[in-house]
Amino acid sequence: MAAEAVNFSAMDDTGVILQNPPWTTPANRLLNAPAAQRANRMNPIYRKARFLLSAPDLRHLPPDTGREVAFAGRSNAGKSSAINTLTGQKALARTSKTPGRTQQINVFPVSDQRYLIDLPGYGFAKLPQAIRAHWQRTLPEYLQRRRSLRGLMLIMDVRHPLTALDQQLLAWCGAVGLPVHVLLTKADKLKQGPAAQALRHTAECLARDHPDTSVQLFSALRARGIETAHGKLDEWLQLETAAHSSAAAKQPRS
Repeated sequence: MAAEAVNFSAMDDTGVILQNPPWTTPANRLLNAPAAQRANRMNPIYRKARFLLSAPDLRHLPPDTGREVAFAGRSNAGKSSAINTLTGQKALARTSKTPGRTQQINVFPVSDQRYLIDLPGYGFAKLPQAIRAHWQRTLPEYLQRRRSLRGLMLIMDVRHPLTALDQQLLAWCGAVGLPVHVLLTKADKLKQGPAAQALRHTAECLARDHPDTSVQLFSALRARGIETAHGKLDEWLQLETAAHSSAAAKQPRS
């Protein structure tokens, strides 16, 4: 029996599955713009992101006010590379070929009371049991009790999506209605057909078990999927609203 054809009609040009697509996408149209051109269309506010602090636990985080978006994912899934790509910086988040390198909560302000939060990678078996136990307690507490947390960017290697630990994280978020957007990273490691199939399979699983979760393909190496991810970040951080408020505050009074 011939393999089922990939349906691109509900997929936009970054590989995002749309429930009600406003257009039909041809099967051969996926992320063909040059990487430099895509990167230059980045919202400039993300280039202003800077490192603020590394928190060993929730007590050391900034005050629970404003808005923040967290990045989480399995160790070595490309989380740090995704953060660097989305901020247009080479070394904002420390990258490493050694899994489990990030074991603190790293905080990056992008504007006034707007933060990107880099959570520790999970699933690295060689970490000491005490450290694993600490974050198994701390992560759900952060995801479910942090009032300023407006959304989670969940990083998954497109070749190994929806692991048991990914599912656990989705369940924690679902329990409190925290929005989740999945970045299927390292999409450049697969050819277009297998990447589209991985996206479709992941989207189908999410639609069944976590219907409020969105998903897209992403490549830090080729700077693909940036605009779609920025759209979700803009929505959660309300950056346009913040920018307008700041501009209005600077206007002279009549």
